[in-house]
Amino acid sequence: MKPLVLTVAGSDSGGGAGIQADLKTMLALGVHGMSVVTAVTAQNSLGVQGAWELPVEAVRAQYRSVVDDIGVQAVKTGMLASAELVEAVAELIGATDAPAVIDPVGVSKHGDSLLASEALDSMRHKLLPVATVATPNLDEVAQLTGVRVESEAGLREAADAVLSYGPKWVLIKGGHLPGDAVDLLTDGSEEHWLRAPRHDNRHTHGTGCTLASAIASQLAKGQSVREAVGAAKEYVTGAIAAGFALGGGIGPVGHGWALTRRGAPGA
Repeated sequence: MKPLVLTVAGSDSGGGAGIQADLKTMLALGVHGMSVVTAVTAQNSLGVQGAWELPVEAVRAQYRSVVDDIGVQAVKTGMLASAELVEAVAELIGATDAPAVIDPVGVSKHGDSLLASEALDSMRHKLLPVATVATPNLDEVAQLTGVRVESEAGLREAADAVLSYGPKWVLIKGGHLPGDAVDLLTDGSEEHWLRAPRHDNRHTHGTGCTLASAIASQLAKGQSVREAVGAAKEYVTGAIAAGFALGGGIGPVGHGWALTRRGAPGA
């Protein structure tokens, strides 16, 4: 049977990020993707025009429905919107015997807020402590910890600040820095620096969702955190290279590139 991966995230009507990106990534990497929708957004290549979160009981019912019958080998979270949703999902994940990849989504690619300010404390003290891997970008690091990273040298301080909230591992994504795309994976004792050439392609909508889903997919296959993150970094680098124009703004990454190339990471 295929490994089973559950995404708990918001819907992106434009198909580039959120639940849609997660399920495309899971398909490309050969796992069975399942979903708990936490919010519905009106979203396109230009930004987020509206967002409506689902009731906590609807989110809890979706999660229980999947996990209690089908089971799961890894869980990934994305947009959770409110403190109530963050706390409910943290409780559900804490009672699930599977690795969890927490993408602490705070703002969209276009700068639109996707997390209520009052939910930050719940993210810090409820959700991050149940994470196998947390995957914040630099804006989310600043939002959660106050640490602002201006250069590669600051990634270690950022990692320490996020680890202080309790995740087993943290992947600090340095994609917003100049130069090569460099990320730092650490559990506080061992460090792994992941580098990739920066592609001259502005169509990068959904990179964070895609990376977190790829990590969860590889963990579900039984890979170690280090192996899973390395393979996921390869996959998302290829997806960025395959990004394409859509609408009048920022297009999505090309999730299907790994389906057409032999030897793709985790294929």
